Amino acid sequence: MTQDALLNAFVTFFVTIDPPGLVGIFLALTNGMTSSQRRQTALRGTCIGIFILLAFMLVGGILLQTLGISMAAFRIAGGLLLFYIAFEMVFEKRAERKTEAAKKVVSQSELHSIAVFPLAIPLIAGPGAISASILLASDFNWLMDRFALFGILLLIGLILYLSLLLADRLNAYIGETGQIIMTRLLGIILAALSVQFVIDGVK
Repeated sequence: MTQDALLNAFVTFFVTIDPPGLVGIFLALTNGMTSSQRRQTALRGTCIGIFILLAFMLVGGILLQTLGISMAAFRIAGGLLLFYIAFEMVFEKRAERKTEAAKKVVSQSELHSIAVFPLAIPLIAGPGAISASILLASDFNWLMDRFALFGILLLIGLILYLSLLLADRLNAYIGETGQIIMTRLLGIILAALSVQFVIDGVK
């Protein structure tokens, strides 16, 4: 597997999971928690979310075959879904939607369940990240390549966990303007990657 493919996988996971974008939402979800409770929530939510993505990476292709869905069809559908997410990122719709969903859940959920929902699902392991897991797994067929992909996803999980641990500092350091700029740039990159998925599916 080439370095370009590994870099493509890293960028795709980073953009769809979006650690910087989850910082502000995590602070809102854990408002009123102690530092210890925040650490536990961040660890549990990250582990559950990454485990779900690993599971889809392993059995997603088999599930598609069972349902009679070709990988080409899923590439096109997944590419279109990722493009929609990229569109939301560029025009600042995704953060607004996630924040509104998070607020609704906080008012209805017990404190200990926040790590599972909405943090792990759907904020970390959302439709875009799940689609990316299945699509990328189809490109990493050899055993060592698959291990490399697992390693990339675990690295993204570590980055996410550290981002949530340092949420207060990152939020103050990056600022609202910095988050907007980063989100739009990542959205443009994701849009290009999603178009490539569609092109590969058509081919």
